[in-house]
Amino acid sequence: MTERILNHKILGAIRHEFVPFKWNGETIYGVEGESLTAALLANGIRTLRTHEKDGKPRGLYCNIGHCSECRVTIGGEKNQRACLTPVKEGMSVRQQTELPHLVKGDDSHV
Repeated sequence: MTERILNHKILGAIRHEFVPFKWNGETIYGVEGESLTAALLANGIRTLRTHEKDGKPRGLYCNIGHCSECRVTIGGEKNQRACLTPVKEGMSVRQQTELPHLVKGDDSHV
């Protein structure tokens, strides 16, 4: 399933070269080089993480790397912004559930 524009009324058929990558262990497809958020949205994925304190769904907000709402874990590396990360074939992406503690044991921002 895709929510991409595949046939544009002016441009005609739009051809995409899809590559597989993993989202929470499931194989989905994106266009190599597009932002990870674009690929996830095209696959119908709106919740990129849940809020660490109240569990509410969080997703794409600013899409320019300012807000950190789209934090995910990529290849085991936490706190990566999905909006700034290009899709690569075979990459492994997971939802992130932990707070990005800057100082270990500091819960003042929670």
